[in-house]
Amino acid sequence: MEPSRGRAAAALLSESLPGRRRRDGEGARGAPEPTQQSSSWAKRLLGFEWADVSSWHRFVCLLNRPTDPASLGVFRFLFGLLMALDIPQERGLSYLDHKYLDGLEVCRFPLINFLEPLPLDWMYLLYAVMLLGALGIMLGCCYRLSCLLFMLPYWYVFLLDKTTWNNHSYLYGLLGFQLTFMDANRYWSIDGLRHPRKRNAHVPLWNYTVLRMQIFIVYFIAGIKKLDADWVEGYSMGSLSRHWLFDPFKLVLSEEMTSLLVVHGGGLVLDLTAGYLLFFDATRPAALVFVSYFHCMNSQLFSIGMFSYTMLATSPLFCSPDWPRHLGARFPACLRRLLPSVEPPQPSEACVYGGSERKGQGRGERGPGLRQKLGALFTVLYVLEQLFLPYSHFITQGYNNWTKGLYGYSWDMMVHSRSHQHVKITYRDGVTGELGYLNPGVFTQSRRWKDHADMLKQYATCLSRLLHNYNVSQPEIYFDIWVSINDRFQQRLFDPQVDIVRAEWSPFRHTPWLKPLLVNLSPWRAKLQEIESSLDNQTEVVFIADFPGLHLENFVSEDLGNTSLQLLKGEVVVEIVKEQRNYTLQEGDRMQLPPGEYHKVHTVSPEPSCYMYVYVNTTDVALERNLTQLQELRDKVQNGSETEPLPPELQPILDGALGDAMQTDPVVQVFVQRQQRLEELQRRRNATLGERLQRFGARKYFLFRRSFLMTWISLRNLALGRPSLEHLAREVAYANMQQEAGAAGTEGVQKEPERAEL
Repeated sequence: MEPSRGRAAAALLSESLPGRRRRDGEGARGAPEPTQQSSSWAKRLLGFEWADVSSWHRFVCLLNRPTDPASLGVFRFLFGLLMALDIPQERGLSYLDHKYLDGLEVCRFPLINFLEPLPLDWMYLLYAVMLLGALGIMLGCCYRLSCLLFMLPYWYVFLLDKTTWNNHSYLYGLLGFQLTFMDANRYWSIDGLRHPRKRNAHVPLWNYTVLRMQIFIVYFIAGIKKLDADWVEGYSMGSLSRHWLFDPFKLVLSEEMTSLLVVHGGGLVLDLTAGYLLFFDATRPAALVFVSYFHCMNSQLFSIGMFSYTMLATSPLFCSPDWPRHLGARFPACLRRLLPSVEPPQPSEACVYGGSERKGQGRGERGPGLRQKLGALFTVLYVLEQLFLPYSHFITQGYNNWTKGLYGYSWDMMVHSRSHQHVKITYRDGVTGELGYLNPGVFTQSRRWKDHADMLKQYATCLSRLLHNYNVSQPEIYFDIWVSINDRFQQRLFDPQVDIVRAEWSPFRHTPWLKPLLVNLSPWRAKLQEIESSLDNQTEVVFIADFPGLHLENFVSEDLGNTSLQLLKGEVVVEIVKEQRNYTLQEGDRMQLPPGEYHKVHTVSPEPSCYMYVYVNTTDVALERNLTQLQELRDKVQNGSETEPLPPELQPILDGALGDAMQTDPVVQVFVQRQQRLEELQRRRNATLGERLQRFGARKYFLFRRSFLMTWISLRNLALGRPSLEHLAREVAYANMQQEAGAAGTEGVQKEPERAEL
C-alpha cells in the first residue's frame, strides 16, 4: 500500500485512486493512463465520480472495472487454509462419532424439523467432501466445484444444529457463498497453471466490493448492536477485565474502569469505526494495527476457533489490490520464482474496460453484457439483504426471546451474557396423572435450548416421543427456567404452567408463553453489586424476581446451614412445606430458612416481587478450614519446625502418594488432589515457550490424527462394508491412542470466562 497525501483510499466501490505508480486499469504492458490535473472531491475521496453511479449502465461499468486479482487470490488461499483447519476442530470432525453415533437417543435442534443427520459413515463422507472443498479453494483447483463441495455440506451441517450457531460460523458460510460467484482463482492458483486465460487475469471490481461490504457490515452492525444500554453501562462482559491481557491497563485504571472504558468503551468505538478507517489511506495503517491487536486479543480471550485469524485475513482486502505484487517484488530474484507473479495482470472478458483502457488493452468497443449485469445485480441485492437481515426480527417473531432473533446472524456479538440459577423439568402422564421429574439436559448434548422458545418446543416434542419408551402415555411437559441476563435479577424465562408439548409456537408470531424481561428492575443492578461487595468471601447471595401469582419451590441443602431470605420489593408468602406454616414478608423483612427442607415463595403483591437468598456453605467452610490446617502442618514438617513423626494416615500430604483411595481419609485425599492440581498449574505457567509450543503441537496432532483415522475407517466401511465389532473396536481404540496424552497438554486455565451455573 502506497501512502497518498491529501486523498483517501478507494472505498467500497473503488480499487485504486489517481496518483499510484500503476493502476489496475493499465494494459498488459503496464502503460499508465494519463492522469487528470484536477479531479472532484468524490474522485479524491471515493475513487470514482458521481457520474459513475448516475445511471444503471454506468454503475454496471463501475462494478465491472478491471481490478488486480492479487489480493483476492491471497485471501482465497488463506480462507481455504483456515477452513481446512476449522473443519476438524470447531466443525467437529474430530468428535463426529460422539455427536452422530448411529442409534443414539438424543434430541436435535435443526432449523427445519425434517432435517436429520445422515448415518455416521455418511456424515464422515460429507465432512471429507467439505474438507476437500476447502483444500480446493485454498489451492484454486477446480475452483467452482471446490466452492460447491465446501459450501453445500457446510450449510447442511450449519442448519442441522441451531445450538452451535454463532456469528463467525455464519460468516464462514457467507464467505464461502460469495467466493462461489467470484473469480478468485485468477491469481496464485492451480487453475491458472492449467488455463492460461485465467492466469493472472483481471477480476471485476464487484468481487472486492462484496467482500469489503461484508466485513464492513460485520464491524459496523456489531457496533450498532453495542449501543445497547447494557453494553454502554458495562454490564455485558463484566468479568472479562480480570483476564491477564488487561493487566497493562489496570496499571493506571481500576478493574471496574478497565471493564467500562477498555472492554466496553473500546469495543464499541472499534466496531463502529473499524470499517470506515480501513477504507482510507490516511487512517488504514492505524486501523490495521488496532484491528490486528483486537483480533489477537480475542484469540486468547475466547474459544472462537479460526474467527480471529479469518478476520485478520480479511483486513488486507481493504489495501490496494496489488499489494502482494509490491511485497513479492521486495524479495531477491532467486526467491521470486517460488512466489506468486509480480507481473501486471492480463485482460479478462469478465471486466468492462473504459476508453483509454480499451486502447491500452487493444480491445474493441464492448459494453457490459449479461454476465456483468448479473454481477452488479448480485452485489446490490446481496448487500441490501445483509443490511436488512440483522433487523428482520419483526418478521420472525417466534425466534424473539429477551433478545431478538436466533443468535448467529445479527452480529450482536458478546452483547448479552446469561447465568442460569434453576432449571426444572416436570412431566405428567396424561392418562394416570402421575408426576415425574427429568434431569435438565437429558437426551440432549447442548444447553442452549434453555434460552430459546423454538428450541424448547423442539425439546419438549422430542421428550414426549422418547418418554413413550418409558411407559409414560400422552406426556405433558413443563419447564421452570430461571435466567439472569447481564447481571439482572434471576427471573423466569417461560411460563411454568404451560404444557410446552401442546403449546402454540410459530416462527412468524410472538410466543405467548414467553415471560417478559423485567427491564424496569434494571436500575437495581447497581444496588445488587453494592450488596455483593459488602459480603465476605464465604457468603453467597442470589437475587430473585418473580411474577404475581407464581411461586418458587426451593430446597435448602443441609450443607447450607445459615440460609436466609430477605425481601427487597413487593410482598411474598413463604410456605415451609414440612411444617405446613406460612410466613408473610413485607419489604425489608427477613427470615431464616430451615436446612434440609423444601419451601415455597409465593408472590402475592400486584407487582413483581424481588428478594434475595443469603447463605453460607458450612460444609465448604469446614473443609477449607481442615485443608488450611493440613497445609500448615505440611509446611511445618518441611521447614523442620514439626519434629513429631506424622501418623500413617497423614503421610500422603508429604509424598503425594494416596495408595488405597478407599482407606485414605477423604480430607487428606482432597488435599493431595488439590496440591497436585496446583503444582501442575504452576508447572504449566512456568513452562518455557518451547514447552508450550510442544504441548500445543501435541494436542493438535492428536486431534487431526483422530479426525483422519476415523474418516478413513468410515470411508472404508462405505466402500468395503463394516468389519466385525471386535475389529472395529480395535480400530477406534487405535484412533483414540494417546488421546489422554494430548488432552493432558491442555491449559489448566479456561480461556473464556463463563458464568457458572449455580
